Amino acid sequence: MLLGKRIAVVLPAYNAAATLQRTYSEIPLDIVDDIILIDDASHDETVALAETLGIYTHRHPRNRGYGGNQKTCYRIALERGADIVVMLHPDYQYAPRLVTAMASMIVSGEYDAVLASRILGKGALSGGMPLYKYAANRGLTFVQNWLMGQKLSEYHSGYRAWSRGVLEVVPLQACSDDFVFDNQMLAQAIHAGFRIGEISCPTRYFHDASSIDLGRSCVYGLGVLQTALAYRLHRLGVRNAPLFSPVSASQTVPPSGQAGARP
Repeated sequence: MLLGKRIAVVLPAYNAAATLQRTYSEIPLDIVDDIILIDDASHDETVALAETLGIYTHRHPRNRGYGGNQKTCYRIALERGADIVVMLHPDYQYAPRLVTAMASMIVSGEYDAVLASRILGKGALSGGMPLYKYAANRGLTFVQNWLMGQKLSEYHSGYRAWSRGVLEVVPLQACSDDFVFDNQMLAQAIHAGFRIGEISCPTRYFHDASSIDLGRSCVYGLGVLQTALAYRLHRLGVRNAPLFSPVSASQTVPPSGQAGARP
């Protein structure tokens, strides 16, 4: 807990047994009140290991995709009373110790959301990010900043912190269940006027760290550009985008009871 704010870390997991313990061991338990792992129908021992570590674990009976996993992450975190939710991949690609710094930026009252950027500083290439991924990241970010009127260093980090206020407002149910979910959710937060901060974060690319292949990367890139263009046209009043339409309570978090929880 920080200044009376309850901190939750959510771990969207798929076949993360090889890296989960290393990730968990570096989460700052002195300030984190709740750790929640959502398992997306893994084929390995992710659930058993999470339960051994004492992590609150919720398993999807079928794979719902990266975005679908996060929708459950945020719903459960809010149900369990989180004031700040930090989404951390359990593949040990990002530095778990930065949870304190990210949550503190929101607790300060200066930001509503914080992105851990691999591009600020020199963490990306030195951490093993493939050159083509780095180039694509920089190119897509340039176009997104231009279309959306922002100055972010990257839109593609999988390490993010959100205030409860953001999660109760943005219409997550309108977002994709695939990898473009992250970009769509961020675009929704920007459209709603929330303040987005960034912090430099080292990254690690290694055998057990999750990564999508070239084909899916291309599909993701097209989805990112489509999201940014939809944002621009919506803001200009040229074309209404459901992604940014006024929300109802049913659009913010997915309904409960879609998967079996494991305490």
